Amino acid sequence: NAAHDYMPHCTLTGFFHDDAAAIPNYRAALAQALTAAGKTDTAQIQIEGLHLTETFHYLKLESTWLIALIRAVAAVVQSPTRRDALRLKDWLHVSLAYQFPPEQHEPLAALAREMVDPHAAVAWELRLYERDTSGWVLHGNWALWSAS
Repeated sequence: NAAHDYMPHCTLTGFFHDDAAAIPNYRAALAQALTAAGKTDTAQIQIEGLHLTETFHYLKLESTWLIALIRAVAAVVQSPTRRDALRLKDWLHVSLAYQFPPEQHEPLAALAREMVDPHAAVAWELRLYERDTSGWVLHGNWALWSAS
């Protein structure tokens, strides 16, 4: 299904286009926002649970912290070469399956219930990726925290 076209992730912005020379601007803005937000031992990203509809399977997340973080990044990042606006996300989720044939809903839902434990311990990372013609290029990786 289409979810397999991407690594597991929670998107904080939509795709946007910019020159590769601007990547350090985004790295710096992310680092600045993380420093301002501060580290904490309290998990500020909550997994609300599995949602298994007939057309979309996902883990729903709640995090005012992440939403505020990406807004802080957008407020300070400067790039005169960016060709479209940053589209900030506020519906946070990890996609498990979508664009699958209707007859696959129940088997995929059963597989998700069997394999995904929304209450399992997690380790969150913030990553900055570029998507180019060769695939995904990682430009930054920041450990956030672990929670159980």
